[in-house]
Amino acid sequence: MPWTRTYRNRDEFERAFPQNAGVRGLAYRDAILEATVELMEEDSRVFVMGQGVDDAGGVFGTTKGLHERFGKGRCIDTALAENGITGIAAGAALCGMRPILAHMRVDFIPLSLDQIINHAAKWSYMFGGRASVPLTIRAIIGRGWGSAAQHSQSLQSILANIPGLKVVMPATPYDAKGLLRAAVKDNNPVIIIEHRWLYDHTGHVPEGPYTVPIGKAVVRRAGKDVTIAALSYMVYEALLAAEELKGRGIECEVIDLRTIKPMDTDLITESVKKTGRLITVDTGWRECGIGAEVVASAVEGAFGSLKAAPVRISLPEAPTPASPALEALYYPGKKEIVYAIEKMVRAV
Repeated sequence: MPWTRTYRNRDEFERAFPQNAGVRGLAYRDAILEATVELMEEDSRVFVMGQGVDDAGGVFGTTKGLHERFGKGRCIDTALAENGITGIAAGAALCGMRPILAHMRVDFIPLSLDQIINHAAKWSYMFGGRASVPLTIRAIIGRGWGSAAQHSQSLQSILANIPGLKVVMPATPYDAKGLLRAAVKDNNPVIIIEHRWLYDHTGHVPEGPYTVPIGKAVVRRAGKDVTIAALSYMVYEALLAAEELKGRGIECEVIDLRTIKPMDTDLITESVKKTGRLITVDTGWRECGIGAEVVASAVEGAFGSLKAAPVRISLPEAPTPASPALEALYYPGKKEIVYAIEKMVRAV
């Protein structure tokens, strides 16, 4: 059963679960690294490539030491030529390999969209299923050090619009490991979007291999008054908001979408039929975003149950600022979720 809660760092985790509690805690970054090691040990077709994968830091720690353990033939540092390296990875997948391509930032993926959209996503369809492209692409979102307009974007809605691609956004260390394993074993191209703010988050991760099914959301907290459908880091903020709202007499049901393509619309519909209210919380922008897709699925599947108009919480319709003062205003979190839900519930 997936662990329902994570903690901001190991110290918080160990305060909640002392060493003698028998609960194994692993940071998000270490869960990704552990999954990668397992996959490379199990299958010689799996290899890692990307700019900086063999650096001392190893892509924020997620590829650390792989080049020493498996050699530079399976942990391949690449040039900053995003379209080229994505094409190489896609070609390797088409030829039977199972590459894991790490893009330091999702902002670099637009340079690769020709390879992703026109080739990797379509080859299986174009060849009548006789060809497969088991390519896994990892990309990072989230602010840090004033990353600003070109290094802080959340572009998941662009990628989720493409037939043939699967897009996942794990929020917990448990899911980071399980979804990476599922992605590499999938015969279709899968894009994993990781939030930088989650890398230190620590939660229960079982030893040994396991997978988390692609396309299945999960209820992180049960409730009867309002459904919060969140993804990635915003699941954490949604749970904080739900805890505060409980003290005000409002019980929130928090859904972690986990996969945004294909989306688990059945779970969303089931929850909204129970609560009658829906808030979506996205790391991206409001217009044409993932929140809009969640709302559409709820309206299509549970229109008669809605007690209020759904609300989307997302980034303002502007590029990401570099100033820390503006960043504090730009990114929504617990405060905005609490305000929106109280307004919705009290208005009825």
